[in-house]
Amino acid sequence: MAKKTILIIEDEAPKRKHIEDYVVSHNRGDKFRIVSRQSVSSALDFLDDSKTDFIILDMSLPTFEISDTENGGRPQGFGGLEVLRHLKMSGISTPTLVLTGYEAFMREEGLVELSQLSDELKREFGMFLKDVLYYNSAYSEWKNKISVTLKTVGIY
Repeated sequence: MAKKTILIIEDEAPKRKHIEDYVVSHNRGDKFRIVSRQSVSSALDFLDDSKTDFIILDMSLPTFEISDTENGGRPQGFGGLEVLRHLKMSGISTPTLVLTGYEAFMREEGLVELSQLSDELKREFGMFLKDVLYYNSAYSEWKNKISVTLKTVGIY
């Protein structure tokens, strides 16, 4: 049986490592592999070229990878939304979980609370979006919800 692929799209290295470490700690029987991308463009390239079984997606992402010589391009407070739209337009129905460290986001019309954003995203992308979670490294609620979701979609 082929290994399943979990794609983690997260630009902040400490948060990405924390998520990866948690998910890997449940990889009994070496059933899946984790692939990471740190920008909108690298995530879209991977999604277009590779089969992915589950996505953990940050909402705030740079346009391009950040390196010693590259600044990542225009920062996107809603870069994750661009990834979700790409999935929908491409007919990719990979189960996806949004995991963000922000409790609110700024839009032109003002501040949007995470609960409101979650409702909007679930209405638009409910065919594959499983949940929108708040990430805080000091708490374990996000871990519990990731575990439940990964069990529900057959990864764990």
